[in-house]
Amino acid sequence: MQVTIVTGGGRGIGAACVRRLAAAGHAVAVNYRSDEAAAAAVVQAVLDAGGRAVAIQADVTDGADLEQLFRTTHDELGPVTGLINNAGATAHIADLADTPVETVRSVIDLNLTAAVLCARQAAIVMSTRRGGGGGSIVNISSGAATLGSPHEYVHYAAAKAGIDTLTVGLAKELAGDGIRVNAVAPGLINTTIHADAGDAGRLDRAKDRVPMARAGEVDEVAPAVAWLLSAEATYITGAVIRVAGGL
Repeated sequence: MQVTIVTGGGRGIGAACVRRLAAAGHAVAVNYRSDEAAAAAVVQAVLDAGGRAVAIQADVTDGADLEQLFRTTHDELGPVTGLINNAGATAHIADLADTPVETVRSVIDLNLTAAVLCARQAAIVMSTRRGGGGGSIVNISSGAATLGSPHEYVHYAAAKAGIDTLTVGLAKELAGDGIRVNAVAPGLINTTIHADAGDAGRLDRAKDRVPMARAGEVDEVAPAVAWLLSAEATYITGAVIRVAGGL
């Protein structure tokens, strides 16, 4: 059985990925930092549908926490074969000059540093050269990585551009270790990320920029993630699939 960790799996794109993977037969570790109730609800939905899932609290910006996340997943579900680096946030919407230094640091720490550290741990446990069974990593990037997001969150866009580079470089580094590394780059998606950053109306304002003239839904992102983890994508590594309505 495939055993996959989804960071930030209790809400939004992460929760949609959990549901999709569980339906495809994965046992899923639903990671969360603070919203235990949301993660528990996602797990219960998987269990009710006959799947396997556990909720595991861990702050993925903390090295010790994320190592424990991988250990607990192994102990409760089996050897880890997949990682979805999904945890992320914009946290603030403004010009960079008007964004507090601590916010810039925390956004880069969550969206880039944590993903790098999670990918590092996945490489340690999955590498065939190190005694693992191989596997797959899917990083959640963003359309912002190539658009830059001026006057909104260039620091977040910069972090996501780092995710794209991580994907390409690590895919080459781990190709001989039985590990594929890919990314999915969502565009404007209907989640709470905008409201959480203090701008609940951004979705409506920004949709006119999208060639398809609407925001996407989380269940339009999850299939791309699941496909990259599937047996249909075994010759794909280093790819970034854009799910952004043409933007």
